[in-house]
Amino acid sequence: MCDEKIKVIQILAISGSLRAASSNTALLRAAISLASQGVEITLYNGLGDLPHFNPDLERTEIPSVKDIRTQLQISDGVLISSPEYAHGIPGVLKNALDWVVGSGELYRKPVALINASSRGIHAQASLREILRTMDAHIINEASITIPLSSNQIDETDIISDSKISSALHNSIVTFVSAIGTFRAEIP
Repeated sequence: MCDEKIKVIQILAISGSLRAASSNTALLRAAISLASQGVEITLYNGLGDLPHFNPDLERTEIPSVKDIRTQLQISDGVLISSPEYAHGIPGVLKNALDWVVGSGELYRKPVALINASSRGIHAQASLREILRTMDAHIINEASITIPLSSNQIDETDIISDSKISSALHNSIVTFVSAIGTFRAEIP
């Protein structure tokens, strides 16, 4: 009998918000808690450490840029939750994405989007367009909107709401399944 080691699915979670009490970050922390066995979701904490994107520096060894590129490379998928600022994605998230356009870490990478506000349609559309341009593989079935109320701002509140935690858990399960299918299709 062959003992095959089951590969853990590695998902990198990126919040587009730097706010300490961000509902988007809370959703991602809840997703980490709700992930099934065999799924490891890691919250990326370096968004605010990235320098402003400069094409002249794109090929240099900037530690914070190397870190996000490495974390994206080793991930099987990326989970993004972003607020909407002035009908777009926050500059820090766009900056992070700009740093990986040329290096290609999101090329054909499965990505799911979680939105913490039903009013954030412009940012979601903008984010989808950016990711499509980068040739990321957006998993629509796993991308959901979970409109949070003002009293559901931390991961404990999110997890304790059975409707929200169920929707979030189902999104993660769908995303993991899509990652498995996508990996099987790649030669």
